[in-house]
Amino acid sequence: MKKVEIIGIEGLPEIKENDDLVGLILDGIKSENIELQDNDIIVISQKIISKWEGKIVNLNNVIPSQKAIILSKITQKDPRFVELVLRESRRIVKAKAGHLIVETKHGIVCANAGIDRSNVKGGEEYVTLLPEDPNKSAKIIRNEIEKRTGKKVGIIISDTYGRPLREGQINLAIGVSGVKIFKDYRGKADRSGYILQVKNIAIADELASAAELIMGQGDEGIPVAIIRGLNILTNENEDANKLNMPYEKWLFK
Repeated sequence: MKKVEIIGIEGLPEIKENDDLVGLILDGIKSENIELQDNDIIVISQKIISKWEGKIVNLNNVIPSQKAIILSKITQKDPRFVELVLRESRRIVKAKAGHLIVETKHGIVCANAGIDRSNVKGGEEYVTLLPEDPNKSAKIIRNEIEKRTGKKVGIIISDTYGRPLREGQINLAIGVSGVKIFKDYRGKADRSGYILQVKNIAIADELASAAELIMGQGDEGIPVAIIRGLNILTNENEDANKLNMPYEKWLFK
């Protein structure tokens, strides 16, 4: 019988810059009376990675540029907030009242460059930025977990995004280490013998979304989840940035 298990890790404290994040995660796993196993995939919320890396900004310390001031009038957003979005972006995709869609430095197309006010202590003047290099962060965490436990695991760093022409949001993978990001069916036959041409499943995104079912978005207090029952770890240097469609392939420009 095939099955996949998703285990939420509760009780982690508020993460601060330079905390022993790996130690806190392993303590959380132990407190749930769970033993880490080979092939476990650990999905970690972007928010605690950003806090761990000190990617928290007080808007009172941000001086908006003239471009940010102009865009703030168009988007009806705080000019200090818009300034941070510009600093974290490669290009502006769309700016209109209530919306500022950009391509981040990581190549992710999203609202507000992934800058977020939710689950940040200090009030609305404090925001979190995306990690500088989520793939590097995932690799550091994976290497340290494997060093401390002797278990072979994979790491996914997840964040929440909307999708073109779809309502609502889902969690996607923005950083990976030790986990395959695609499950490629191209060139394989289906049950009727048809050779599949285009099916290349973004399995890392599927895993991030599956973990969100347990992790939640509000006051659940579950920033880490373990996905168990799959055999998709890899020794290859996978890169979540490969999930970002290159500009030349955009159909809607």
